[in-house]
Order: sequence, then structure tokens, then C-alpha cells
Amino acid sequence: MKTFLTNLHALIRKEYRSLFADLTMVILIAYMFTGMVASQTKASSELRNVAVAVVDYDRSILSYRIRDAIGAPYFLMPEETTPQQAEIGMDKGNYVFTLEFPPNFQRDVQLGRRPKVLLQVDATRMSQAGIGTGYISQMFEREIRNFIGVQPPLPVTPVVRMRYNANADNAYQIPTGAINGAIMLLLMLLVGSAVIRERERGTMEHLLVMPVSAAEIMLAKIISNGVVILLASTLSLYFIAHLALGMPINGSIALFVAGTVVYLFSVASMAIMLATFTPTMPQFSLLVLPLYLTMIMFSGMHTSRNNMPQTAQWISEYWPSTQFYQFSQSVVARGGGVEIVWHNLVIMAITGALFLGLALVRFRKMLEKQG
Repeated sequence: MKTFLTNLHALIRKEYRSLFADLTMVILIAYMFTGMVASQTKASSELRNVAVAVVDYDRSILSYRIRDAIGAPYFLMPEETTPQQAEIGMDKGNYVFTLEFPPNFQRDVQLGRRPKVLLQVDATRMSQAGIGTGYISQMFEREIRNFIGVQPPLPVTPVVRMRYNANADNAYQIPTGAINGAIMLLLMLLVGSAVIRERERGTMEHLLVMPVSAAEIMLAKIISNGVVILLASTLSLYFIAHLALGMPINGSIALFVAGTVVYLFSVASMAIMLATFTPTMPQFSLLVLPLYLTMIMFSGMHTSRNNMPQTAQWISEYWPSTQFYQFSQSVVARGGGVEIVWHNLVIMAITGALFLGLALVRFRKMLEKQG
């Protein structure tokens, strides 16, 4: 046991020297957990500061009230323009919405004639177009009812309580997903490149003549790179997502760290397994990137899994990325405890053990061929 720990310690030190000697990789790790997390959050697809043009032939009290209702934080203050300028602005992408009030709009509303207002929408901006159209329709209905003094009779009064995210701000989900994606991509690249680098630099032969086993070599790569990513992801969650971006952490950071350790073990084991199938770094990259995109796509980070085909849900249900995203959302966003997320931890641990077993078999065969 003492020999095992001594060998493991020496191999981990070697991995750290190799990692921190690569300045490009160090900068990439720092950027992925800082700038990338912040930029993805700021680039939220939510409705924010959307440009609206108004062509107002009526210039009545009601049309101005509706125009005033369209404002921050969802829209910029409507810009009054001519029909020709509005058309040019839509073509150039300067406006997402264009409103055109007909003459005698207020008079026709008061007389019950149901006048028509033209709302043109730039549907190339799909998310903003769909959400914004609904918001503008609600504003129209509210302002017209308030103006003519008609309120719909409601048999009940709904009471809505927004849990976990009081302002229903979608940006609160983005930092967690960005951190999860950075963990997976960087760890796969770090661990996989650590294996392939040994072969490309010819240092694998040096390891073979040393009194170390394949398990010790493999564990050293998993532990050394996993610790770096664990530290970076935890600091990113607290200092970038929580303090800098204002994302609330409703659960236990200690539980999040524990789940991240299990996830790192699973992903690192998978990375070593993949590295044994590819002799060069370009081939490894071509294998990892499509796999990473597929696992992120089906994990539910960007699209609800309920919207996916049932077959896709079955195939990706037990992937580490899927389980970790469910785990992180339950802990960070909803404040769930171990009793809520234990099954996610168990599944990630089992998949990690399977990957590790297969990786060890493949790694030993690779060492035999190398020798």
C-alpha cells in the first residue's frame, strides 16, 4: 500500500508539471470557467431591450398609452418612424417589431368597431419573436380594457408563487449549464491528451521500465486533472456565477462538490477509454468533440428533455452529463439534499466504474503493444 501511494504521488507530481508547463491550456481553463460562463449568461435568449418601431396615424391618448406600456426591461422605448423607414429598419435588422396604428384608432375602439393594428415581427429571431408577440398582445389587451373601463369577470383569483427563481429569469440556469459543459470538455481534453502525449513524446517507454502499474498511471491522470477542474469549477460557481452574476445558490456547496467529484471520475474514465482507441491528438479531438456536443445536447442543458423523441430520452438517460445536469439543478437551483439526488450519484458512480474497468483493460493492452 505504501509503495502504491508513493508511486501515485510521484506520477501525480509529474502530471502537474506537464499541465502547468502548458501555458495555453492553463489560460483556456481560466477562460472557460470565467469569461465563457459570464459571456453565455449575458447572451441569454430572453427578451431584453428589443427594438420596436411605431407608425402612429392616430396619435391619440390610447395609442400613446399603449406605446408607453412597451418599455424596459423587455423592450426599448418605441421609436416613432414612417412606414418607409420602418420597412428599411426591418430589412436591416434594426427592429424586431413594428407597430402601425390606423387613423381614428381610439374613436373606433370607443365605438366598438374593433379596429386592426398591424404588428410586423422579424421571425428570424425566433425566441424573441415568439415571446415578444405574446407580451405585446397582453399589453394591448390590458391598456384597452383599462382605457374603456371594462374588466373581465373572474370567478377565481389565481395566486402565483415562483419557486427557486422568483423573477423567472432564465439566465439563472445558464451559469450552471456553462460550468457543467466546461467541466466535461476540459476534463476529456486534459485526460485524453495526457495519455496520448505520453505516446507522442515517447515517454510511455520510460513509464514501462518503472516499477508502476497500469492502474497507478491511469489513476494519476484522473486524480491530477480532476483536482484542477474540481477547484476551477467550484471557484467559478461561487465567485463568477454567484457573486459576479448574482445567481442564487439554494443548496449545499459541499454536496455540489461531492457530486462533481463523482462526475469527474466518470468523465475522466471515459476520456482514458477513448484515448486508447486513438493514436494521435487530432484523431482524439475528432472523436471527442462530436461526442461532447451530442452528450450536451441530450443532457437537457439547452433543451428540455421532454421535447426530445422518446428514443433519444431512453438512450441518453444514464449518460454522466444527463445525470450531472439533473443533479446540479436539483442542488444549486432547488436546494435539494442527498435524499433527492442520491440516485444521480449512484448512476454516475456506476457508469464511471464501467468506464474505468473498460479503460483499464484497453490501457493495459495499449501498454503491452507499446512495450
